[in-house]
Amino acid sequence: MAEGLLRAIYGDRYEAYSAGVSATTVNPHAIQVMKEIDIDISNQYSKTPKEFQDIIFDMAVTVCDRAKVSCPICSTNLEIPAEYPRAREVIHKSFEDPAAAVGSEEEQLRVFRRVRDEIKDWILHTFEKTLQI
Repeated sequence: MAEGLLRAIYGDRYEAYSAGVSATTVNPHAIQVMKEIDIDISNQYSKTPKEFQDIIFDMAVTVCDRAKVSCPICSTNLEIPAEYPRAREVIHKSFEDPAAAVGSEEEQLRVFRRVRDEIKDWILHTFEKTLQI
């Protein structure tokens, strides 16, 4: 959801990519709640970090605590060649993992909507400040 939101809001200023420990498809609930705000993420997928191994990103953002601990993109050591991508700056913002939500489908969708809106608000606040620097 974060990739889709960043592309929709600031796609003219930033490039956004999603990566995880392994490549995965997008959760159908995420696709549904993003479609509700006219953002289509159905063609997105989480890439593996090795797909970006030759790239040094200006900024990498981790959005869950599990990624903060285990995501290899978090290396800011730009001097040592790495098999994983590196970033000049790493930002961590923890959001609840909506895929872990339990309950009825509607209860799960409520969690996805809430997290979507929290991510959107954070992107608006964080990246607007970055543009003003």
